Amino acid sequence: MQRRDLLRTLALTTAGLTVLPAFAKQNFMRDIAGPGYTRGDFGNDFLWGVATAAYQIEGAWNVDGKGPSIWDTFSHTKGKIKTKETGDMACDFYHTYKSDIDLIKEMNMDVFRFSIAWSRVLPNGTGEKNQKGIDFYHNVIDYCLQVGVQPWITLYHWDLPQALQDKGGWPNRNTYTAFCEYANMVTKEYGSKVKNWMVLNEPLAYTALGHMIGMHAPGKKSVGKFLRAAHHTALSQAEGGRIIRANVPDANVGTTFSCSDIDPLKEKPKHQRAAARVDALLNRFFIEPVLGMGYPVDTIPGFKGIKKHFEPGDEEKLKFDFDFIGIQNYTRELVKASIFPPVMWAWQIPADKKPVENIEITDMNWEVYPEGIYNVLKKFAAYPGIKKIIVTENGAAFTDTLVDGRVHDEKRTKFYQDYLAQVLRAKKDGVNVTGYYCWTLMDNFEWAEGTRPRFGLVYTDFTTQKRIIKDSGLWFKDFLRK
Repeated sequence: MQRRDLLRTLALTTAGLTVLPAFAKQNFMRDIAGPGYTRGDFGNDFLWGVATAAYQIEGAWNVDGKGPSIWDTFSHTKGKIKTKETGDMACDFYHTYKSDIDLIKEMNMDVFRFSIAWSRVLPNGTGEKNQKGIDFYHNVIDYCLQVGVQPWITLYHWDLPQALQDKGGWPNRNTYTAFCEYANMVTKEYGSKVKNWMVLNEPLAYTALGHMIGMHAPGKKSVGKFLRAAHHTALSQAEGGRIIRANVPDANVGTTFSCSDIDPLKEKPKHQRAAARVDALLNRFFIEPVLGMGYPVDTIPGFKGIKKHFEPGDEEKLKFDFDFIGIQNYTRELVKASIFPPVMWAWQIPADKKPVENIEITDMNWEVYPEGIYNVLKKFAAYPGIKKIIVTENGAAFTDTLVDGRVHDEKRTKFYQDYLAQVLRAKKDGVNVTGYYCWTLMDNFEWAEGTRPRFGLVYTDFTTQKRIIKDSGLWFKDFLRK
């Protein structure tokens, strides 16, 4: 998770375009005293879980044969991480995975969504395997199955092997070929045990923030690099789905997108056009090619150059019929027309500058706006090619204080209650949403923000690696009690 303030330098997070002005919307669940629903209201087959990412929790960055990733390099580069930290230790999940999975079970969650560190199993990105790394994920999977937690694997959550970056990274088409080799190896290795797979995590985030904005690894700033990286990523998204389906009997295959409800600042054509451009890049750019609709570059003519990177057959290769789409939502954005930045001509209004009464803001300077997840779910459900949706990330960072062995995180608990009410609203309105995974299991290394923002249901003491279930986690434990 994390794509904050992308529009501030070029664009936004991602969004479902809504042309109503911001002030016309109602946060109708904001003032309720309790959730007003039960687990049973979501249905007996509805899945509940937590989501994580390898680099953010594993640590053990250079042990047991693991090769470096672009995030190892980036976090070790002066000035890249706000807190001057690295993910070398993170949550030390590599050594504490059993007790951490026990916490998932204790909170009565069904699903543990985690990613595989590509350079842990293939240190050079291709070629020779690292058996100790392969064994680690076997151990994680086996322990999940032992305690009754479903393992759901994300193939790629932003940590490209540095060896591939040294050869050009995602802007190099050979990385697409290497990804296919990696996906083929991993799915054959674990496919007899794991039936639920996601290809990519938030492709727009790592292609734009990493290659056009420079805020994330590998820290590049080039529209051309972004377009090449985006096309090779989109090819990998579809081909990864085909590889999973070929190698894993009875696989449930999906991929995930970050999405935020986007509103124009005012009902004026220039602001509405700006919001449409943002929507085309940050919400539609990766879902529409996979549905056979192509890149939405007619809305953003400045990105038509992506077609220069097509090779014969690519238009068909971009398509894949996913079993589900993962939606990841945190906030809503207000957009206004602007002479900067170029291409987009649109600007994000920071949450603390929004002209909205009684606004609540998280530690990431994101507006708490529960109705946004309803709007996003409705928007994506309107695509004829989307069969079902899972909320594969949703959560909030607030300042947590440990007092007498407890973390009373009332704001986070209320956040989850209000957002879940909107998920249930969408489900009752006919959206085939079949699961909800919290971001995240425990406080972790939050990319370029370091360990300061705390999103976890579980409190992490980064000095001692002690874990304490917060009140929000205890609320889920009680809510999900069967």
